[in-house]
Amino acid sequence: MPTLLIVDDDENILNLLQIHLSAEGYTVIRAKDGFEALEVLQKKPCDLAVVDVMMPFMDGFALTKEVRKRFEIPVILLTAKNQLEDKEQGFLAGTDDYLVKPFEPKELSFRIKALLRRYAKSSEEGTIHLEHMTIDRNSYEVRIGERTLLLPLKEFELLYFLLSNPKQVFSREQLIETIWGIDYEGDERTVDVHIKRLRERFAGMSEDFEFKTIRGIGYLLEVKRK
Repeated sequence: MPTLLIVDDDENILNLLQIHLSAEGYTVIRAKDGFEALEVLQKKPCDLAVVDVMMPFMDGFALTKEVRKRFEIPVILLTAKNQLEDKEQGFLAGTDDYLVKPFEPKELSFRIKALLRRYAKSSEEGTIHLEHMTIDRNSYEVRIGERTLLLPLKEFELLYFLLSNPKQVFSREQLIETIWGIDYEGDERTVDVHIKRLRERFAGMSEDFEFKTIRGIGYLLEVKRK
C-alpha cells in the first residue's frame, strides 16, 4: 500500500489521521512541522503528503512550495481557513487539493485515493513496457531485467520518441526538429551518430527492438511486442 506523510503540529490531528489512514491500509509517517517533513521525504519515499497550513517555523504554503521543487508527489492542504484568498494561496503554492477543517476522515480518504490514481496514471503514461525492457520517461531510466541504464539525454529522447512511434519512418530532418529543436545549428549526421551509439549500446543486451535504416529517407524502429 502507498506511504503517506501527514504533517501537523496538532498531536490530536496526527493521532486521528494515523488511526483512520492506517485502518485504510496505508503506511503512515508523521511530522510535526515543515522542516521535519522535508527531512522525512529526503530519507523515505512517500506517495502523498497531507499538510496542515498553520504550523510553526514553516507553514503549509511554504512546505508545499518546497515539496513541489524537490519531489514528485501530490499534496493535500488541511486548513481551518475557508477564505477564497487562502485557497488561492494554497493552489499557487502548488497544492493538488484543499480540505477545510473540520472535515470527515472519509472525505480525506476519497481525495487521497483520487490523487493517487491520477498520479499513477500520469506516471504510467510516461512509461513504455517491452518484453524484457522498460523505458521510463519520468526518471529517464531504461531497465532491462535487474539492470538500470542512464542514457545521455538526447539518446534517451531519441529512443523514447521512436519507441513511442514504432514502424513509422522519420526523416533525419524530422528527428532533428523533434529532438534537438528547429534552431539546432548542427547537421543531420548528428542523428546517424546517435542511432549508431544506441545500436552499439543495446547490441547483445536487448532484442526487443531494432533500428532500421530507410535508405535516402531516415529511420524507423521496429518493436517486438509481447
